[in-house]
Amino acid sequence: MQQATKWVYDYSHSKIGFSVRHFGITETDGFFRKFHGTAMSVKDDFSDLKVELIIDVNSIDTNESQRDAHLKSADFFEADKFPEMTFKSNRLEMVGEKNNKMFGEFTMKDVSNPVILDMEFAGIVPKDPYGNTKAGFFVSGKINRKDWGITWNAALDHGGVAVSETVKISGSIQLLKVS
Repeated sequence: MQQATKWVYDYSHSKIGFSVRHFGITETDGFFRKFHGTAMSVKDDFSDLKVELIIDVNSIDTNESQRDAHLKSADFFEADKFPEMTFKSNRLEMVGEKNNKMFGEFTMKDVSNPVILDMEFAGIVPKDPYGNTKAGFFVSGKINRKDWGITWNAALDHGGVAVSETVKISGSIQLLKVS
């Protein structure tokens, strides 16, 4: 049996982001600037890819410091009590030559729920200018924040609410082969 290849996240070429509807008329975007984890795969096409991702909640960046502070508060992430979010995949289902459904458990605020993410395998660079092997992926999906106990909102005078329940997740991930 062939041994799995270990990969780590290339932080300078990866991003993990999210967006939510704001007032029902636009989207507010944000990123988590710090994360780590590993990916393992035996197959060269990554059809057996298993990932673990740990996100530093305090690294949230929405380009607005007051909003970031509010998101770290008990109204949302409770970052002082729950400083990390995790995702662990448990299976991959190929739905096209380079398109997959990644199934896994997402844990936020000590609540774990299954999620399904769309994952596109963008390709592999067997040797970059520095001699490293890299692989690229685009990941997207949606979750309902209330499934993790994040319920804060504000009703608007004209109807509707300040923040949607649906959160769009997106990632552009570059992995670095380490073994």
